[in-house]
Amino acid sequence: MRVFRPFTISLRSLLLLLTALGLLPLALLGVWSIHTASQSQQREQERALLDLARALSSAADAELDGVVATLTGMARTPALAAGDIAGFYEVARAQAQTQPQWLGVIMTDADGRMLFRTGAPFGAAPGAIADPASLREVLAVRHPVVGRVARGPSGRAAVPVRIPVSDTNGRLYALTAVIRPDRLLRVIERQVVPDGAVISIIDADGMLVARSSRHAETVGHPTSPTLRTLIRAAGRENVGPTVTLEGVPVTSAYTTSSRFGWVVAVGTPSALLRSARIESFATYGIGLVISLLVCIIAATLLAARIVRGTRQLQLAAAALGAGEGVTVPPSRIRELRTMGEGLEAAARQRTAHEQERSTLLASLREALDKREHALAQARDAGRAKDEFLAVLGHELRNPLSPIVASLDLMDLRDEAANRRERAVLRRQVNHLRRLVDDLLDVSRITSGKLQLESHAVNLADLVRQAVAAFPTQKIELTVPPAVWVQGDDSRLAQVLNNLLSNAARFGGTVTRVTLATEGRHARLCVADNGVGMSPELLAHVFEPFFQAPQQLARRTGGLGLGLAIVRRIVELHGGHVAAHSAGPGQGSRFDVMLPLGQEVAAPAPTELPATAPGLRVLLVDDNEDAAVTSAALLEGIGHQVRVAHSATEALALGRQYAHDVAILDIGLPDMDGYTLAAALRRDVAPMRLVALTGYGQASDKERAARAGFDMHLTKPASADDLRRATMPAALVPD
Repeated sequence: MRVFRPFTISLRSLLLLLTALGLLPLALLGVWSIHTASQSQQREQERALLDLARALSSAADAELDGVVATLTGMARTPALAAGDIAGFYEVARAQAQTQPQWLGVIMTDADGRMLFRTGAPFGAAPGAIADPASLREVLAVRHPVVGRVARGPSGRAAVPVRIPVSDTNGRLYALTAVIRPDRLLRVIERQVVPDGAVISIIDADGMLVARSSRHAETVGHPTSPTLRTLIRAAGRENVGPTVTLEGVPVTSAYTTSSRFGWVVAVGTPSALLRSARIESFATYGIGLVISLLVCIIAATLLAARIVRGTRQLQLAAAALGAGEGVTVPPSRIRELRTMGEGLEAAARQRTAHEQERSTLLASLREALDKREHALAQARDAGRAKDEFLAVLGHELRNPLSPIVASLDLMDLRDEAANRRERAVLRRQVNHLRRLVDDLLDVSRITSGKLQLESHAVNLADLVRQAVAAFPTQKIELTVPPAVWVQGDDSRLAQVLNNLLSNAARFGGTVTRVTLATEGRHARLCVADNGVGMSPELLAHVFEPFFQAPQQLARRTGGLGLGLAIVRRIVELHGGHVAAHSAGPGQGSRFDVMLPLGQEVAAPAPTELPATAPGLRVLLVDDNEDAAVTSAALLEGIGHQVRVAHSATEALALGRQYAHDVAILDIGLPDMDGYTLAAALRRDVAPMRLVALTGYGQASDKERAARAGFDMHLTKPASADDLRRATMPAALVPD
């Protein structure tokens, strides 16, 4: 029977093949790198050309500003102020003679009639006005104007520089200096320009004023058609391919002066860039061929050495002993298959010698593994608890969001038939929200992550506001006008809210809230005439998850976290809290002691501005119920709403329509909200970005701010939250 042998390949052939395959991506990468470097070099050269054009434009403006300054100084002579045109003629003629690049000075009245020109005697017949359009412009706008280049009767090209002047009687004149284009040619000649570059200064009509090549022939003539097309199509400045008047393809950079509307263009031959790229590719190709030859030679030599080495390993492995061994998977390389057969024989012999050592080490390894396993379980348990509470808060807030939005919609409609039911739902939803917040707060407390934003707080105002939030609870309030402490107002309000909620669940007919000062401390007392507490309950009342025995119906509800949170917040403020009760059925009293702080001036009250109506809102949420109810609530507020259930759909709507505000869920199926926010900032028109998510820890808010969100809302978001979200950023209160 014929034994089938699989296809094999020699090691030398395999190395040569791998060398060729390995060089292929490097070759492609090198070509791409050269192409990219060439493009980058071209962009740098284009940028340098544009910088040169800007510098030349500034120099040309400086030359023209110098002419304007000379004319302005001439206009301050007493003769012109007195209206003595003949006397001023002598001053102008003397000044024109000192300027070698001036052809003369012309003065016209407010109607455009020539009063004199220094090239002719005073009183001579007026000549024709060259470029009357710029003369009308200077008399109309009354600021310096540079006219168009033109050739006079003598055939000489000139540029008029005009300024408005007036005498002491308020009569308006136009004073014009007729300058030669050679003055601007000197600006070009002073610059260091690349070899073969062509520099042109062009007036507002597209006529050449000065040119580095064939200046005398081209001055006063239009520039090349391709340059005119580039200037008309590309705006005030740009870079693009053009063809010179001599028919040479160039890359031209131009810029337009904001002062006088003139254009300065610099062109360099395009062939220089192409030749550098071709040279780079040729050099790389030669290097690639040489590298391939070297690799082939090296692979051949290396293969020969590996073959010799594997044969030696085969002999050494077979000499280790004969006996049982391990199975080595077959290889298609003949040399490696031979080495595998020898290693199988050696492995079988070595296994027998290592069994004893493995037995001795097994017990030590088992003990270490148990210890590491116990530590890992402890770490995993803590991390799992934190992750569970965070996910629990998120998952509970997701269904709460459409419920709260639906209640807000009902409140907006305010139908009398369901007011009682709405009040019941609102109380139960608020209760559920407090349970979720307590779960997350106790997680932060046990992990040491609860932080305070401390500042001066009027505790009296805070107490009054907290009591007002319990309109259905009968509360007797005794507070002075002001008691100042140093602390976090939101956390102190949470302390009082938890105490009042506890009194509402376990209190009787009335709750008494008293605030006073005792020495250097503020004393806040919340007392009720309810069920009271036994001494055993008083000893554990501030422990997390501890609750008094309740009926099976659990009418009072709660998780046993409120008072534990109260104690930790008060301790973080440097105070302490104590519970007192004379016994079951005799009521309870909670005393909070806080260090007094320094009094500060209270800020003037400000009213929250109304939301701007009619905003275009993009709402993104993969929870269809939450999206539908939130959209309906926003439309009830008065906004136009478009809804998307994925990041892809949101990006499409963002590019198709302009929006003022985008409210984004963070947990989307195809892209998280942070990435979506960055894409909206980058690809669509600017808008206000608001994060709406079930994750409400401080780290979540910081991450949202770093991602570019203007506001972070934690689900469930109420109608007031959505109003703040659609309010301009400058109007949102801190």
